[in-house]
Amino acid sequence: MVEGSKEVLTTPKIAILGRNGRLGRAVCRGLSQKYEVTALGRQEIDLAEPLSEQLKNVEFDLFINTAAATNLDWCEDHPQAAERINARAAGEIGTICSAAGARCLHISTDYVFDGRASSPYREDQAPNPLSVYGKTKQLGEQLLLQSGDGHLVIRVSWIFGPDKPGFVDMLLDRAMREDQVEAIEDKYSAPTYSIDFAEWIEPLLFEFPIAGVLHLCNSGGCSWREYGQLAVDAALELGVALRASQVWPISLRSMSSFVARRPVYTVMDHQRYREITGISPRSWKDAVRAYVRTKYLQGK
Repeated sequence: MVEGSKEVLTTPKIAILGRNGRLGRAVCRGLSQKYEVTALGRQEIDLAEPLSEQLKNVEFDLFINTAAATNLDWCEDHPQAAERINARAAGEIGTICSAAGARCLHISTDYVFDGRASSPYREDQAPNPLSVYGKTKQLGEQLLLQSGDGHLVIRVSWIFGPDKPGFVDMLLDRAMREDQVEAIEDKYSAPTYSIDFAEWIEPLLFEFPIAGVLHLCNSGGCSWREYGQLAVDAALELGVALRASQVWPISLRSMSSFVARRPVYTVMDHQRYREITGISPRSWKDAVRAYVRTKYLQGK
């Protein structure tokens, strides 16, 4: 914009849906340092209802959707509601963004894959979800990408971070109280540190406005047990008083309370992100150690 001979720079406006989630909070906090962020949660936007009226007064140059129904077993028991929230709403957001001349960055999941691979999944490999959750998230990807040319689907996995308790927090809390803790040994993916993600996503907003599908998580892969054991080891190294020092293995099949099928292997390759941005996400081990240090040493 030019006013006389002086260029007037405006701060881009970003709407972020899912402000109360583990990922959404981190993204809101990270991007608000540089952009004009409108943080939206369930109180403002109900994904179970049509969105055009709900979003008509929200101004944005770019839209980030981190909101979803992520409880696998709830989705299995409520397939229509899950489809509305995870799929139809994503398509509506894409249509609204396209009409406004804005891009949408939509967060999806590794659970769109069936887990039968033996090496990290690339973006060009065909999804084949096993659960209602995975199927509705895949449909959401399709509807979003069909709604406009500029939109981007970002698949993540095993989110952890400081804004909402997750696997690492629950396991460490158990290790403080109990003599023995367990975690699944035969299910593999790649943890994603929400603080890292909030930094990784920034170049994708305006510097590299790519479209399509992108995988973005910390590098490497592990089982739930390896994930938990590293967190325990990191806490013990800091002198945290844990009653349990070893995470014992249990099988995915032993989890009789699970309703939805879980894919066994969903480690994702993020070479495309590295090639586009020149950024190499740090390893999941370094990220977990960093989080555990923050969790126990913050304020000391």
